Amino acid sequence: MASNPSLVSVETASGKFQQTVTVGKHVFLADEPESFGGTDSGPSPYDLLLAALGSCTSMTMKMYADRKGIALEAVHIVLEHSREHVDDCLSCNNDDNRIDVIDRSIVLQGDLTDEERRKLLEIAEKCPVHRTLENRIDIHTTEVRD
Repeated sequence: MASNPSLVSVETASGKFQQTVTVGKHVFLADEPESFGGTDSGPSPYDLLLAALGSCTSMTMKMYADRKGIALEAVHIVLEHSREHVDDCLSCNNDDNRIDVIDRSIVLQGDLTDEERRKLLEIAEKCPVHRTLENRIDIHTTEVRD
């Protein structure tokens, strides 16, 4: 389906939630965990979102380090999604004052100075997926009939 590497195609598969995801030449399953009624045959949609942010963050930091000659040997990132309910939320765009929160913990490996570490963490905030998630996102949906 998705032969253009910038297109993602998702189709219903077997089970209650299972989906076949095609990204260019890559095909994999997405699903929900058994605790949510899925078969846990692939990452959940939120797992994929966190994977996008984590991989983009690591790639951006490594690219910057390589370009600047910083001795960054490896990056390890752990991400978690949660929701917080805030009593007085001025920026919330929903009725129940809910804020989605992503906690991102980064381990930098290599012989790095404190200044290099500080700069790499600053660069983490500038990865393209991070910026996309912090921006306003408009999603345009169109039905295409067979």
